[in-house]
Amino acid sequence: MTANSRSPDADNPSSEPESLFKNRNFLLFLLSRTGSVTGTQILAVAIGWHVYQKTGEVLYLGLIGLFMFLPVLCLFLVAGFAADRFDRRLIVGICNCANFVAMTAIGLYLMTGSDAVWPIFALLALNGAAQAFIFPALQAALPNIVPREVFAKAVATNSSVMTIGQLGGPAIGGVLIALIDEKVYFVAAVLFLIAAAAMFLVRADLRIAGKEPFGITMLLGGFRHIWKTKVVLGAISIDLAAVLFGGVMGLLPVFAVDILKVGPEALGVMRAMPAIGALVVAVTLARWGLIWRIGPSFFISLTIFGLSILVLSLSTNYWLSVTALAVYGASDMVSVYVRQTLVQIETPNDLRGRVSAVNSVSINASNQMGDFRAGTMSALMGTPAAVAVGAFVTLGVTLLWYKLFPQLRELTKF
Repeated sequence: MTANSRSPDADNPSSEPESLFKNRNFLLFLLSRTGSVTGTQILAVAIGWHVYQKTGEVLYLGLIGLFMFLPVLCLFLVAGFAADRFDRRLIVGICNCANFVAMTAIGLYLMTGSDAVWPIFALLALNGAAQAFIFPALQAALPNIVPREVFAKAVATNSSVMTIGQLGGPAIGGVLIALIDEKVYFVAAVLFLIAAAAMFLVRADLRIAGKEPFGITMLLGGFRHIWKTKVVLGAISIDLAAVLFGGVMGLLPVFAVDILKVGPEALGVMRAMPAIGALVVAVTLARWGLIWRIGPSFFISLTIFGLSILVLSLSTNYWLSVTALAVYGASDMVSVYVRQTLVQIETPNDLRGRVSAVNSVSINASNQMGDFRAGTMSALMGTPAAVAVGAFVTLGVTLLWYKLFPQLRELTKF
């Protein structure tokens, strides 16, 4: 398959959103994403609960994000190169098998009752290394599975299915912690195995026969493309900055236990609320698209995102907190939809792996390093104050980027 060729499914374009659900490869892609996302969300809620219960130290919640992000930071150039040179389907399948091993090992270790946490962080690093390769390969594969004419709706549909995993994962995780405790990781392991099997069954040829010679120029090709494409640069960088300072998910165990005085089931609901808000928006986007101009919608959504974080930091009421988290997820989904669509549409096929790898650093840095930032600041100044500071920085960054990137704020359509 040449660098610019399309999958057989992409040669049968249709403007009808229903045609996506007749695409076998797209359905398998969605199944793989659902298994992987649900497993990841179960891991997130379970590992935060168990580590906090084991240590009682909020700083360790920050370290969870750090150990999951460092492999992504160290490997993203190699991961981008791999996604632009090897079969993207096999990369995703093999790495999800590695996640299966990591989840099984975490469950077995916690069942020993040992007080040491470093083995948990080592296994989380293995999970982070696998994710470093999965994200760019998956992102780069989607445009070759669906026709360009319905790609934006495919992104929204993919986001809808992902949010089902993000919705179900935390709720399932919270209930399973209460029912089977450490065995929850075995459920996550099975979901990663399903994700691997689904991707192995995709029939599209996702190999890339790139002609660019290997070297530092080739490895940095994603950075060059992003720097030249200002709408992509603006979308990726503001997401990095806003969610880096606005990340709150890693601190939810602290809100649940110390501020709202609720148990693991309620924590699972809190983890799920951003996905509920995101699901409502994603389903709407999959059906009707973005009905307003893209640029203004993007910046308005980021402003609402920052305000929802501020409300969460001030709340001592459980239902106000879960409402703020739902708004948090809904507003974030608009920016995710715009960023993911722009990154893929504005990038040639033989560069998508490397550009997606850079994007993965942005996403992981904003989420996991955001958890680390929030955890360390929380240890210094208290959780509500740390979250409030992050909210104000997010709002300030949104205003600054609105001024710096006129190409993005004036964008009317894809």
